[in-house]
Amino acid sequence: MLARDLQRTVYASLLAALVAVSAYLPIPIGPVPIILQNIFILLAGLLLGSRWGLISMCIYLLVGAIGIPVFTGGKGGLAHFMGPTGGYLVGYACCAYVTGFIAERGRSSLGRDILAVTAGDLMLFVFGVPWLMVVTGMTLEKALLAGMLPFLPGDAVKAAAAVVLAKALRPVVNRQMETVAS
Repeated sequence: MLARDLQRTVYASLLAALVAVSAYLPIPIGPVPIILQNIFILLAGLLLGSRWGLISMCIYLLVGAIGIPVFTGGKGGLAHFMGPTGGYLVGYACCAYVTGFIAERGRSSLGRDILAVTAGDLMLFVFGVPWLMVVTGMTLEKALLAGMLPFLPGDAVKAAAAVVLAKALRPVVNRQMETVAS
């Protein structure tokens, strides 16, 4: 059991690192930039399940909170949780958890994975948009226009990429887990 938990910790850390690396490629379009991080957040849930997907994002958020420059644009520090993207950061953990929770129910299937990434991605906006409103003083309409609508097409592409990658990587991850367990 200890070996399996160690293996999962390694995978959780790897996905947290991939989220951090992808933070260095933001595309600024307003108070909330376009990022590639969603792919790896969704993969954390799809590949590791709810518990370890959540742990993975908590590792990422903790590392960023203590000041390591892992947040979008190579920034770090607790103050970023108070800025316009703070709600989205909290949403990362919820996204990975919800994606994993749905994905780990029964046998994996394309339909379940699509539902999982859709629900998980929605969590980013459930936490991000209200926080954007609070921090900037925007109305709900303006916050949706600035912090959600422009991102929906790109998020759909990133979610599709996560589903495809999970389909390819699951057999490898599962085989590694079985090898460690035996």
